[in-house]
Amino acid sequence: MLLRNKADVRTVIWVAMAIALVVIQFIWPATVIFLCPFSCYLAIACGVISHNHNHQPTFSVKRLNNGFGHILTIFYGYPTLMWIPTHNLNHHRFNNRPGDATITWRYTNLHNLWVVLTYPFVSGYFQSEPVKNYIRRAKLNNRKLYFRILFQYAFWVGVYAGTLWLAWHLHHDKENWTGLYVWFFALLLPAIMSATVIMMFNYVQHVHTDAWSDHDHSRNFTSLSFNYLFFNNGYHTAHHDRPGLHWSVLREAHDAMVDKIDPVLNEPSLWWFVVRQYVLSPFFRLGTRQIGLAPSELRKSP
Repeated sequence: MLLRNKADVRTVIWVAMAIALVVIQFIWPATVIFLCPFSCYLAIACGVISHNHNHQPTFSVKRLNNGFGHILTIFYGYPTLMWIPTHNLNHHRFNNRPGDATITWRYTNLHNLWVVLTYPFVSGYFQSEPVKNYIRRAKLNNRKLYFRILFQYAFWVGVYAGTLWLAWHLHHDKENWTGLYVWFFALLLPAIMSATVIMMFNYVQHVHTDAWSDHDHSRNFTSLSFNYLFFNNGYHTAHHDRPGLHWSVLREAHDAMVDKIDPVLNEPSLWWFVVRQYVLSPFFRLGTRQIGLAPSELRKSP
């Protein structure tokens, strides 16, 4: 069997649906207004899939894994090989402590709507340094990896440019902006949403948690529907404790350790968390509170 884990049948189906929706919207522009929200969801799901694929390759054949990573790049919105320097080698090593390019408390430990909306820009900027260092080291020490990276960047840019040309070619005889409209809402906007929301996921999963704790370093979202739609991404403590686990068994791993996690870090619903934190907390005392000491108080500790 080409799949390493049979649960990844759903992974492949989700990616196939993402591709199919783009094709449908390119052929029939009238469907864009209805299908764009679904494309945005599937692109975000592909962002989660690219994270899972980075930790546990989906296929048993290396060439298929490489090709699958290139396809995911289009929907995730950034070359998926860059999960390695920013996530595997950095975030999992430091886990919201000093040195983590994705820390939630770089300029402030406040948790409000302004901070979460600006976080992707701040995090993206600081993730650029490990990315540049990784590419530089690959160029010096691993030419095969370096050319894979170059190919994926070229593929990423080339597909967006090629699909823009295709959208124009298919619809140039209609209104002037039809091709651009289709390309943007069917492909580019979902990709932007994917990269942005994945960084926001990282933020809410770590803000006000105890980065120095063995089990309280992450926030979990335990809704069954959310974890079905996003491939168990809500079980974040278990993922950090055992990053090599396949996504399909993270719920069982979470259940085995749930008694060790501060209950306030196990949220039953992401949507209620968002409403409570970003809509209601400015008026009521419903926002998150720092677990343990604030990172700024401990960052100089050994």
